[in-house]
Amino acid sequence: MLIEGKTGPWEIVIGLEVHAQVISKAKLFSGAATDFGAEPNTQVSPVDAAFPGMLPVINRFCVEQAVRTGLGLEAQINLVSVFDRKNYFYADLPAGYQISQYQRPIVGKGKITLDLPGGETREVGITRLHLEQDAGKSLHDQHPTKTYVDLNRAGVALMEIVSEPDMRSPEEAGAYLKKLRSILRYLGTCDGNMEEGSMRCDCNVSVRRPGEPYGTRCEIKNVNSVRFVMQAIEYEARRQIEVLEDGGTIRQETRLFDSGRGVTRPMRTKEHAHDYRYFPDPDLLPLVLDPAWVEEIRNSLPELPDAKKARFMREYKLSAYDAGVLAAERESADYYERVAKGRDPKQAANFVMGDLFGALNRLGVGIDRSPVSAENLGRLIDLVADGTISGRLAKDVFAAMVETGQDPATIVEERGLRQVTDTAAIEQAIDAVMAREAAKVAEYRGGKEKLFGYFVGQVMKATQGKANPAVVNDLLRKKLAG
Repeated sequence: MLIEGKTGPWEIVIGLEVHAQVISKAKLFSGAATDFGAEPNTQVSPVDAAFPGMLPVINRFCVEQAVRTGLGLEAQINLVSVFDRKNYFYADLPAGYQISQYQRPIVGKGKITLDLPGGETREVGITRLHLEQDAGKSLHDQHPTKTYVDLNRAGVALMEIVSEPDMRSPEEAGAYLKKLRSILRYLGTCDGNMEEGSMRCDCNVSVRRPGEPYGTRCEIKNVNSVRFVMQAIEYEARRQIEVLEDGGTIRQETRLFDSGRGVTRPMRTKEHAHDYRYFPDPDLLPLVLDPAWVEEIRNSLPELPDAKKARFMREYKLSAYDAGVLAAERESADYYERVAKGRDPKQAANFVMGDLFGALNRLGVGIDRSPVSAENLGRLIDLVADGTISGRLAKDVFAAMVETGQDPATIVEERGLRQVTDTAAIEQAIDAVMAREAAKVAEYRGGKEKLFGYFVGQVMKATQGKANPAVVNDLLRKKLAG
């Protein structure tokens, strides 16, 4: 994507650093719990609070989750990695350093394939994934003159996933985040909940003339939604272009995104690695992985979004778009497959993507809390297929299913929605419509054939939508031709 400035076109260069909280019942180096929303400072061990003499002990499950994620990103797994101390001082970091990884991370280079509009795909490189502990949380809105500190989050395991600077538009950055979140959720290694802070994004943004070397980048810290990431990148790129076109220079700095005003603002000058005085943590030995254990994890991986999308296109003959939408979330894909089993896969996709997703959106719930089970939606499709109800009536039955949670057969019987296939009853309704609309019948017979749809509508209205549409069309054509 090129942005047209006052002095010509500019290209945006984007790299993202995503902090993904590991799904684990205990922290990275202590046995303290990790439940979200607990009372402040109730999930803190002496290790998290940095009491003197406390020693960190690595959580094997968090390591497994990092390896699983690396394998899901088709990345190199480093069998030997090292934990370092990253030194900086802040109230919610009791030790005065963060245990992280620097030169020898657990996961090396990998890749993600982006799904772009129009069915296009694009590959973005992953530079690395490293494990680190989270800091606590400073609360500035609890008291007029004091800052409160909650250490519940201190020591929680994070995976920092760093991309190559391969993205060139806010839209590509948004697609990257959605795809990464989808993969993490499929793997069960992070819930991807940006609102709760379990997935946070730092955006590295620079601009350059097409074909020129990279420009000076600014980092926008802790953006917590896909929409805000896209807005922040758009604003920051235009800000940098304006500065450069006015003869200024870009300072490498860390900035914050003000979502209320839609602008970025300076936070601090950008630190370099030497500012953190990294050195190997003397309390932790190098982490050495057994190759057989890594292969065990590889063999346990689920079918991931790209593979599932390809299978949906191959087995169910779905379009790339439909397959991509249905495969984006593991729960949606599983639900769809239960509905489609033994049925018309395209009709199942239309119901899931149209009626069901629309209803869930209105209710503000996920598919895991759907009032309509996959089994009941499948039964509704069966009722349409065997002629019990029409496609039109199915919409009314589905609305009742959302409202009551009942199975479709019960709703059809209780509300008298069974489709009318009795030709005598349908003929009677057609005769009544033709008698009432004699003038329009004459127009139709005079060559105004577009009126046919009007007559169909009138007959369906007369039968409260219950008449079999195919029978109505057939009988109506014969009678109007008469």
